[in-house]
Amino acid sequence: MARVLIIGCGGVASVAIHKCCQCSQVFEEICIASRTKSKCDALARQLKDKTATKITTAQVDADDQAQVEALIREYKPDLVMNIALPYQDLTIMEACLACKVNYMDTANYEPENTDDPAWRAAYEKRCKEQGFSAYFDYSYQW
Repeated sequence: MARVLIIGCGGVASVAIHKCCQCSQVFEEICIASRTKSKCDALARQLKDKTATKITTAQVDADDQAQVEALIREYKPDLVMNIALPYQDLTIMEACLACKVNYMDTANYEPENTDDPAWRAAYEKRCKEQGFSAYFDYSYQW
């Protein structure tokens, strides 16, 4: 898998990033992006001597689709892992669709005012039609 853009740098994201860095043969390069770049920088410094994974950092507002798209186009990842807040899923998914990059969701977004998860199937279909993948973690239940 080579290059992965991980959006999120909170508690869950930090654990996931540590785990990814333990598999540097799969995760050769990671860009950690969050609204607060200093948190990303601190985590990158913490991991620097513990992994062969090349780690870079970036600032991004995951609520701003244009910013997410710009970062994707600049970094050119093979996969975007969304480990940000659940309500940011749709913005990040739209950016991935616009940039035609694979997407993995870990935040389990549920749209407001609906009990119908059909939105996932719609995104998965759009991704498949464009020739790339979107993965959603359906296992978490509120």
